[in-house]
Amino acid sequence: MADDDQQTRSGGCLCGAVRYTTAWPPLSVATCQCANCQKQAGSSISILAMVPAAGLKITGDLKTYEDHGDSGGTVFRKFCPNCGSPVISDIPGMEAQGVRVVKAGTLDDHSGLNPQMHFWTDSAQDWMVLPEGGLKMEKQ
Repeated sequence: MADDDQQTRSGGCLCGAVRYTTAWPPLSVATCQCANCQKQAGSSISILAMVPAAGLKITGDLKTYEDHGDSGGTVFRKFCPNCGSPVISDIPGMEAQGVRVVKAGTLDDHSGLNPQMHFWTDSAQDWMVLPEGGLKMEKQ
């Protein structure tokens, strides 16, 4: 049975030192193809679940890397200092609105993820085919 039947979903890093529970379903799900997300994820895409900050409970220690992308905005990329798994990306403007960004690849249950927004599509790998529908933004 999926965690979303319980109105929460759990996840964590590769080594298990960091765990979290978040309110579910998320406010939105998006993909990001910016160069920095590609480098942090070690992949061509990052799947992001925007969740209410009040509904996110984290155990374990996260290390923070302060990043600045092409937009000039700050992204606090939070990861496990043991295994390096990216877990949270905090964006000050979103945090001020009570929203935090979970790296959806760290969820225990990936079912039902349906990204409706696609950011930085101009940085996407040339072989990447984005699904039809949803908002596609060349930049963010």
